[in-house]
Amino acid sequence: MLKILPDILCGPMIRRLNSHEFVVWLVTSRCVDLRVTASRESGIAQPEWLFSGQEENSSRLQIGTYAFVHTLTCSFETPLANDESFCYDLYVQGTQSKGLRETCAHVFLPGSQSLTVTYKPRIQSLLHGSCRKPHFASRDALVQVYQEMTQRDLEERPSLLMLAGDQVYVDDVAGPMLVAIHQIMALLGLFPETLTGCLVADTEALLAHPSCYYQRTELLPDESDNATLQTRFFAAKRKPIFTSVNAQNHLITAAEVFAMYLLSWSPVLWRWVDLHQHTVPDQFAELYQQERVDIQQFADDLPAVASVFAHLPTYMIFDDHDVTDDWNLTRAWEQAAYGHPFSRRIIGNALLGYWLFQGIGNHPAAFSPLLDKHSDFLGVEGWRDQDQLIDALLNWSHWHYSLNTEPKIVVLDTRTHRWRSEKGVHQPSGLMDWKALTAFQQELYGEDNVIVVSAAPVFGVKLIEAIQRVFTFFGKALMVDAENWMAHPGTAKVMLETFQDARTPNNLTILSGDVHYSFVYDVRLRSDKSHTHIVQVTCSGFKNAFPDTLLKTFDLLNRWLYNRWSMFNFFTKRRRMSIRHRLPNGKRRHTLYNDSAVSEISLDPQTKAVNITLLCQDGKRVVFEKPPPSLHRKRLP
Repeated sequence: MLKILPDILCGPMIRRLNSHEFVVWLVTSRCVDLRVTASRESGIAQPEWLFSGQEENSSRLQIGTYAFVHTLTCSFETPLANDESFCYDLYVQGTQSKGLRETCAHVFLPGSQSLTVTYKPRIQSLLHGSCRKPHFASRDALVQVYQEMTQRDLEERPSLLMLAGDQVYVDDVAGPMLVAIHQIMALLGLFPETLTGCLVADTEALLAHPSCYYQRTELLPDESDNATLQTRFFAAKRKPIFTSVNAQNHLITAAEVFAMYLLSWSPVLWRWVDLHQHTVPDQFAELYQQERVDIQQFADDLPAVASVFAHLPTYMIFDDHDVTDDWNLTRAWEQAAYGHPFSRRIIGNALLGYWLFQGIGNHPAAFSPLLDKHSDFLGVEGWRDQDQLIDALLNWSHWHYSLNTEPKIVVLDTRTHRWRSEKGVHQPSGLMDWKALTAFQQELYGEDNVIVVSAAPVFGVKLIEAIQRVFTFFGKALMVDAENWMAHPGTAKVMLETFQDARTPNNLTILSGDVHYSFVYDVRLRSDKSHTHIVQVTCSGFKNAFPDTLLKTFDLLNRWLYNRWSMFNFFTKRRRMSIRHRLPNGKRRHTLYNDSAVSEISLDPQTKAVNITLLCQDGKRVVFEKPPPSLHRKRLP
C-alpha cells in the first residue's frame, strides 16, 4: 500500500503569512521529515535563502497508518518588506529529496516553474466567501479564483483568501461522497474508533450496517429520554423557508471527517475512488446516480482549487455545517446534543477535524497549550483517549483570532461563545456572549479602519429576520435557523451600542456568508454625530445557492415592506440606522444576488471606499453599485 501512495496527499496550503512567519499545512502518506525553502528569485544559481529554520510550533500528527497532518511554521531571517514576493518549495527528505514539482505538479500555475507568494499586509483587495457543498448543482466558484490568478500579474493578486464558514458539510453529505470517504478510510488506514450509546459498537460495525447509507437516522439509540435529541439534532427537519437539513448521511466517526477534508481539498486521492463500487441500497440508486454527476464535477475542479490554496494565504473560521446544522443554536439544543455520549462524540469528531484541518493553521502558536497537553492522543496504534481530547476541544475558547494587516482583520467565533437566552430553553442564543463582545470591542477601539469576519451577517434581510422572529416567538427557532445578530436582545444591544461608540473605527467592513445568497449594504447611524460607516458584505456560497423563485419573492417584499419610510422599521432594533442596498450590476429591481460565487473586496486606502465584485462560478462578474440618491428617495431603504 505504501509504495503506491504519493508522499503528499493534500496540500501544500499557505495558512499564515506575516513579516516574520510563514505557515504551510499539508498531509503526507508517510512519517517523513519536511523542509521548506524560500528565495527571492527562482532559477538562479545562488538564490538568497530567506528562512532561518522551522520553529517549535511546527507539528506532525498521525491520523492513520498512511496519513500524517503537518503544520510547518518557518521564520524569516530578515522580516519581509511590504509587497515583497518570494518563491517557495517543500522537500520530502530522504535518500533523494523531492520538491513540489515531483510531488505536487498540479498546484503550479500554467507555465510557472515555481510557487510564488506576495506578502501584502496593506490590503487593497482580498477574496472572501463561504458555504462549499460538494454535491450542489453548480461549478465550484473557487475555480474562478484560479482563472483570475492565471490572468493577473503577481502584483495584482489579492492579499489573502478568507473562508468564512461551512468549508465542509459534515451534516449534509451525498451518497457518492460517503462511498468515496469509506474507500479512502480503507486506503489510508484512518484510525477506527469505538462508539458509546449507539446501535453499532465501532467503526467496523457502522460500515457493515444496512443503514450506513442514506438511513443513518436509524442508528440513533432507542431511548425515550433521547427523543429530543432525535427530533432536534438528527431528523431532517421540514423548514417552510430555508432548505431542509439532510442528516441521512451525517458523518459520525473522526475518520469519516478526516477523509471528507482530504477529498474536499485535494485531487490526489480521487484516483483511488471508484464511485461505481458501493453497497448503497437499491431504493436510493436513482438519487445516488444524480448526486454522482455533481460529485464527479466537484472532483474534476479540485486541481485548480489546490493551486489557489498553494499560492494565496488562506484563513478560515467555522460555521455550523463544519460541525452540524443548528450547532449551539438554543440552550435546549445544547442540553440534548451534549447530554448524550453518541451525539457528543459526533460533534467532537467534527470539531477535531476542524482543529486539525482548519483551525490550527490560522495561528499555530495559539494552539501550543492544546498540543502540549494532548500530544499523545494519537499514535501508531490509533486513539489513546479520544473522549478526553474531545472534552478539551469543546472547552477550548480561542478559535477566534485577528490579523495585523492594514486594515486590521478581526475574525469572530460566533459558535462557541453563545449568550444563552434567559427567556426559555427554546429561544435562540446570542451569537456572542457579553465577555466575547467586550473582547471584540477592545479589538476595535483605537483603530480607524477594521475588517470584521462574522459567519452570519450582522445586518441581514429584515423580512427574513422578521419571519424568524415570528417562529421564535412560538418556540420554533430551530425550524427556521433563527441565527442572526438581532435574535438575542442582549447580543443585539451590545453590538449596536458598539457601533455607536465614539471609539469605534470610522470605517468597518463586515464579511459574512451563511445565507446562500449575496448582498451589500451601506449602514450609517441616523444621527448628525455619527461617524461610523459600515459596509456589510455577504457572499454565500462558493458552491451553494438559495431557491431562486423564493429568493426573488423575499427580495421584492423586503424592499417594499422595509423601505426608508415604512412604519415597520420602527419595530426593528436597527431603526436608528440607515441601511441602503447596493444593486448588483445596477439593476434596480434586485438587491439580492443568487449564484455560487467568490467576492472580491477592493479597498481604496485614501478614500476608504469599499468596492465589491462577485466572481461567479460561470465566469460572470457582478459589481454591486451604489444607487443614485434619487432612487433611494423613491424606492430603497
